[in-house]
Amino acid sequence: MDTEWMDNGLCRQVAPSTFFPNDGVGVDVARRICASCPVQAPCLEYALVERIDHGVWGGASERERRRILKRRRQEAAAAR
Repeated sequence: MDTEWMDNGLCRQVAPSTFFPNDGVGVDVARRICASCPVQAPCLEYALVERIDHGVWGGASERERRRILKRRRQEAAAAR
């Protein structure tokens, strides 16, 4: 998967620990940064495709990414 988009992420301007919070407040801080990031969509897709288990990617927490993947599996099964 192409990762050139990573060079344009707002996360490059912030400490990496910001995107690996251990509480809900930290997740909200990371989400706010992601919300205005020009590469939010490819970042989220990368995390989904690569099955990244930790951190906030593309504005989505680990739990949210699991839900997205589950919904995609269900949609794919229903389409068959």
